[in-house]
Amino acid sequence: MSSRRTENRHAAATGLDTRPPEEVLDVLAEGQAKAALSVRSAVADLARAATLAAETIEAGGRLVYAAAGSSGLMALADALELPGTYGIRREQIVVLLAGGADALVNMTGGPEDDGDAARQAIETLQLDSRDCVIGVTASGQTPYPVEALRTAKERGAKTIGFANNVGTRILEIADVGICLPTPPEVIAGSTRMGAGTAQKIALNMLSTMMAIHLGHVHDGYMVNVVADNIKLRERAKGIVAAISGASAERAAAVLETSEGAVKPAVLLAAGAADLRTAEAMLAEHKGHLRPALAALQG
Repeated sequence: MSSRRTENRHAAATGLDTRPPEEVLDVLAEGQAKAALSVRSAVADLARAATLAAETIEAGGRLVYAAAGSSGLMALADALELPGTYGIRREQIVVLLAGGADALVNMTGGPEDDGDAARQAIETLQLDSRDCVIGVTASGQTPYPVEALRTAKERGAKTIGFANNVGTRILEIADVGICLPTPPEVIAGSTRMGAGTAQKIALNMLSTMMAIHLGHVHDGYMVNVVADNIKLRERAKGIVAAISGASAERAAAVLETSEGAVKPAVLLAAGAADLRTAEAMLAEHKGHLRPALAALQG
């Protein structure tokens, strides 16, 4: 069909529609597994991208995701959870979807070709060097994210580009280009499958590494979580108890004092004199809990 790998025909697709369901599903599962493995080849570039993203958030800039279709859904899934999981300010996370909010209930193909809409959306944001735009496209050529990155770069913003085909336009434009070389789709060109899976994994890896750089992860715990429901309040209590060694009752009490903020609560449980002292220690260490704890205990 095409020289693009995402459009090529899968080797196991012959007669696919004539086989037993279990056999077809086994082929589909294998396709997903191989797509997931492709992310490993991009680890070095993902590390560079995570550093750019962390610098953006630390400088008070905005992380802007720009994508269309299935790639837009992957970007949206990653972006929307960052404020709750890692306490990133909501105004620092922006999602630009081709077709706008309507695309979430009626996803059509046309808007992805509207590069002018992407340019206008980026210009409206009035980006500068503190900001970073992440463009996501399986083909690597989709006009909406490509034009978003091009315009962002003209405005001096940092740029990260994702694609599932090598040597494509978005990878050439981006400051950090991340190629996820997924195999041909079992259903040729249906990039909501393997390519989408790899994009979801890679975006989650990037944003998680960003959060680690920012000091929002400690020994695998999300120590900047926004505990705004029963489950998360229990999780926050468990995190404070696990890191500080305090009882569950003590963890609950210090979380009450810190108004649910986990990092100062850990310091209070570990012996900080009061909330002001705990917050000052965190500020001294740029929000990183480990060195603040070391200072308190040493």
